[in-house]
Amino acid sequence: MGENGISYTLGEDSLYYLDLYLPEETEYPIGKYGMLRKTYLKEHRKGLYLELVIAGKLNEHLHQIDEECHQVMDRLVEQMKERQGMSEELKMQDQMVWVGRMNNIRTCVEEITLNKIVYR
Repeated sequence: MGENGISYTLGEDSLYYLDLYLPEETEYPIGKYGMLRKTYLKEHRKGLYLELVIAGKLNEHLHQIDEECHQVMDRLVEQMKERQGMSEELKMQDQMVWVGRMNNIRTCVEEITLNKIVYR
């Protein structure tokens, strides 16, 4: 233990090294959007990424992003379905048209979500 209250370890090369430890992190499940956010942070926002790692909050941040994306996507899909007149009646009449429109809506909503939440 040094004079300043910091502990050191003697290395094999006879030099003293600081005993640095990252704080314990709570493990949260990370989904698709959390992983995309992690990749984005590593490649484009390295400072923020390192700050979250050092503070022990990266996993929590990625989990929050994942949850937020799912909530926004669910809300936007419902709003777009209403605006485009997607109904159970259309689903019963012409399933292929309904599936095509729903795929289009989901693709658009995912693009919006990625740009507004994951890649910010």
